[in-house]
Amino acid sequence: MLKYLFFFSFICTVAFSQTKVGGKVVDEFGEPIPFANVIFKNSKEGVITDENGYFYFESDNDYTVLQVSFVGFETLDVPLKKGLNSNLNIVLKEGTTLKEVVVYTGKTSKKNNPALDILRKIWARKRKNGLYMFDQYKYDKYEKVEFDINTIDSAFMSSKVFKGMEFVFDNIDTSRITGKAFLPIFINESISEVYGDNIKKKKKEILTANKKAMGNGDGVNTFIKDLYADYDIYNNYLKFFDKAFVSPLSRTGIDVYNYVLNDSAFIDNKWCYNIVYYPRRKGELTFKGDFWVNDSTWAIKKINLEASKSANINWVKEIYIEQEFDVLNDSVFLLKRDYMMSDFSFSKKEESKGLYGKRTTIVKNHVFNQPKDDKFYKEEVNFYDNKVFDKSDEFWSENRFEKLNRNESSIYKMLDTLQTVPKFKRIYNLATILGSGYIQFGHFDYGPIFSTFGYNDVEGQRIRMGGRTYFGPNDRWRLQGYTAYGFKDNKFKYGISGKWMVNTKKRLILNAGNRRDVEQIGVSLTTSNDVLGRSFASSSLFSSGTNNKLTSVNLTTVGAEIEPVKNLVFQTNFSYRTLKSASDAFSLDYYTDATQSEIKSEVKQSEINLVVEYTPKRKTVGYGVERLEVDNNYARFFVSYSNGFKGVMNSDFNYQKLQLFYRQPVLVGGFGRLFTTFETGKIFGEVPLGLMGVVPGNQSWFIIENTYNLLDYYDFVADEYASLHFEHHFNGRLFSRIPGLRKLNLREIVGIKGVYGSVSDENKRINASGLNYVAPENVYWEYHAGVGNIFKVLRIDFAWRGSYMDMPNARKFAVKASFGFYF
Repeated sequence: MLKYLFFFSFICTVAFSQTKVGGKVVDEFGEPIPFANVIFKNSKEGVITDENGYFYFESDNDYTVLQVSFVGFETLDVPLKKGLNSNLNIVLKEGTTLKEVVVYTGKTSKKNNPALDILRKIWARKRKNGLYMFDQYKYDKYEKVEFDINTIDSAFMSSKVFKGMEFVFDNIDTSRITGKAFLPIFINESISEVYGDNIKKKKKEILTANKKAMGNGDGVNTFIKDLYADYDIYNNYLKFFDKAFVSPLSRTGIDVYNYVLNDSAFIDNKWCYNIVYYPRRKGELTFKGDFWVNDSTWAIKKINLEASKSANINWVKEIYIEQEFDVLNDSVFLLKRDYMMSDFSFSKKEESKGLYGKRTTIVKNHVFNQPKDDKFYKEEVNFYDNKVFDKSDEFWSENRFEKLNRNESSIYKMLDTLQTVPKFKRIYNLATILGSGYIQFGHFDYGPIFSTFGYNDVEGQRIRMGGRTYFGPNDRWRLQGYTAYGFKDNKFKYGISGKWMVNTKKRLILNAGNRRDVEQIGVSLTTSNDVLGRSFASSSLFSSGTNNKLTSVNLTTVGAEIEPVKNLVFQTNFSYRTLKSASDAFSLDYYTDATQSEIKSEVKQSEINLVVEYTPKRKTVGYGVERLEVDNNYARFFVSYSNGFKGVMNSDFNYQKLQLFYRQPVLVGGFGRLFTTFETGKIFGEVPLGLMGVVPGNQSWFIIENTYNLLDYYDFVADEYASLHFEHHFNGRLFSRIPGLRKLNLREIVGIKGVYGSVSDENKRINASGLNYVAPENVYWEYHAGVGNIFKVLRIDFAWRGSYMDMPNARKFAVKASFGFYF
């Protein structure tokens, strides 16, 4: 049933352009011929076949003959009928004499190759072309993003799911890239002004108009925005779907691409060379295609890139890019048009159904060398202007850089109509529930539904119910809460919190809350006072060993935060908590006097906390009191200072706590991404076990970030610590070189982590818990190696202990797993 949410199906008569051709090129034995040259005879319009011999392209002109050529084979002329010529099976015969070479197969030479001589000249000039030639620049940009359902058949169309929604099939079109029929289902248009300063290395984009189907929700449109990030073909690596593809213009391209000088011609009165390129090996993140480059400026005039179907990327069957550059003042080449299309599908088989994601960007009206001050480039923290999203249809008719075609124009009306169809609303709501984890009832969301059931050694089976207010993604205030019940301890728990954004420009937010629950303390070195944060206590159903070291927490907080500069947040809050053991098998006892004659089991503590958090290049969705993060591939710098006050509200301890957290992901060329995480902290003053730093163990069967795979909870405690984690994701770079593993698209992960810590004598003296304080003074470390992308959703890590082998019940080896949907 759910598949119908994403894939509609249809059969129809296609509205033809002048000439469309598609099919497969094979040899006399039926074997596909990859990278063969297919063109309309006596023209410059053509493509090269993919690694399986398939091709498709079209032209607005009438052509009657298709010419197919390949080195070592006889060139073949194929007669065409007017309009569509699909499913052609073109057989090339081996030639007796070698004719003019158009495209080479196999590895081309790195010596005496004129294509590489041209490539080196492109490298030398790549930072001296286009916008780089000016100190400042400004231009207008129009962007159109679209989602289409593709590869339709009659079985889907005749399904009862579409009863009452047959009108959607009136908007069918055919892709000029793949030849597949598709149905547009989503469109987003925007117009903006872009300013840049190459000297200051500043850039700013001001959105002036935005129009999209399906209202102003934060889901689909933001997802698309993340998928279609900006890229520069002159860069060595192009990032798509969190993967670094090697650009054909890269300085390392010689090692991964074959290059052939194919042709030369005048384009817009500029003499240009045509270079065809294709991958040297399968399974790597590369493209195939060709580009035209000017013979004097060595600037790109036209380029197309098509991702190799064997590339190690999930859920994406095809990526296709076209860029065209305009000539200004005879020597300046500026990007005029950028088109990108991705084919999302559960399978890479040719007949599999999927979704096209398409983005068209057009730029014009360039202005140069008009400087702006630094204040102008200061990014808006929380921009939201209703006027931008409220432009009339007349405005769009007059200001679009290009007209919508008939089917695109119909999307808005079609989706408005769909939202009135009860059946569609039910399907749409089901998808929303699975995506967000909440069930909506008017302006109240019930959930998250995935936290409804849990288990731990203290509560036994646990049931949780909760919800939040929700009027939209830009809500300025939100209330949320939950209640839970444990069937073993027969106790109710609860949590409630509220947030209110007082100032939208600077995101000044006031918050307050209270939580009474059972918690697993010590799952993270860097602590927070998030009242409704994730609880690991209820996850013990999938854990190793006994997990009864749980704490009953009663936490109340009042606080505020402000974001004066984009992605720089200051927080302060006052908290009061009581802590006591939730189990007879675990104690938080401490001595209250120097003679160690008096013992107290409950901790009462008031605290003021100050936090500075900086997350450069973080992308978020929405403008409300809560925002969604697009991804986690950004640096995070976090500093926290806490002060405990003895006597305030009967508080027990005076102390100061300082913590620092730094996480930095780095793309390492074509070798994947390295994640480095550093944490350090120190507690000044006397504190009991409940307020100590606990080195985070991991007793679950799953991978938990920033924990130690072979430690149990409370194996190590520390009031002074430093932790360093390295984890590198190769993204299949190594496995792609092994023939037997290449087709599995597995991905390699390696990592090492270590922690140093100590405990002061004064904190040891007041310890009456019965737990022997052990600090990693000789550095505890472990390492792991893993295989990801198993069946596209599973990762398995193997972890080994590197030190403290003689600890009681020390685990020396563990296997952990995680599930997820990743590109």
